[in-house]
Amino acid sequence: MSKPAEASAGAPIHVTMGEPAGIGPEVAVAAVRSLGGRVGGHALKLVGDPDILRALAEIPAESIVATKARAARNPGKPDRDGAAATIEAIELSVRAALDGAAAAIVTAPINKAALARAGFRFPGHTEFLAHLTEAPRAVMMLASDVLRVVPLTIHIPIAEVPRAIDTASIVETGEIVLAALRRDFAIAGPRLAVAGLNPHAGEEGAMGEEDAKIVAPAVRELKRRGHDVRGPLSADTLFHEEARRAYDAALCMYHDQALIPIKTLSFWDGVNVTLGLPIVRTSPDHGTAFDIAGTGKADPRSMVAAIRLAARMADARAR
Repeated sequence: MSKPAEASAGAPIHVTMGEPAGIGPEVAVAAVRSLGGRVGGHALKLVGDPDILRALAEIPAESIVATKARAARNPGKPDRDGAAATIEAIELSVRAALDGAAAAIVTAPINKAALARAGFRFPGHTEFLAHLTEAPRAVMMLASDVLRVVPLTIHIPIAEVPRAIDTASIVETGEIVLAALRRDFAIAGPRLAVAGLNPHAGEEGAMGEEDAKIVAPAVRELKRRGHDVRGPLSADTLFHEEARRAYDAALCMYHDQALIPIKTLSFWDGVNVTLGLPIVRTSPDHGTAFDIAGTGKADPRSMVAAIRLAARMADARAR
């Protein structure tokens, strides 16, 4: 894994434009402007096609990192011609972070289908970032002020989830999450809750054996390694207010088990965080929203939250 150069205390945060035809450029520009061009000790730099960015607002030249590739912006109508600028913006930001020229990167949403048509061979941002930084494993966390969740499996059918989980991956993911809670969230003694796969965490085998045979051994191993971990816990009682006070993050077994609670509690200020990278990366917890692109209806609150969290994480790493 590439080891990044140490960023200076005042290094900027890079905010990529994302898919040109989506709301990414709109929320990126709106968020940067609403924050006055900086957050804490970090200036904010927009990364992308300068013509697209400047068409949305008056932006000083020093606040833009321009891609060489150019893209047409046709709101709601993605095409493969915008892929080069989208990809270059990510690459420029990652390189800056690895070189210590950026404290963190915040990425606006991309359109996987448009990128795939242009020959992009990665399923999404997370896999591409892992490739660029040579990270052996990247983990997705959704975070807000009231909840942090990590789905062990992500975009696979529910029918495939039981075959996709194993004790080793739970242990590995758990250690990545716990390390990130210490390093990026400044939690000295992080506590991890591990959700069971089945209703009532299997009810002692009455509702499935995966929790006893796969999840419980992983929890025992994490405890053996000195971590504060509980589980497997019944997911239906894991997310109410009192339960949330007992842990700093919840490791869930599948996508909706993790994302439904956080999107219910923090729809507008949830942030997607990639753990396991040598750099800080966050993004808003929404997609390209082609249906409202260019209409002025895009809400930048999740992007603002992503930028603020990136700054806090960068500062925690610098301590």
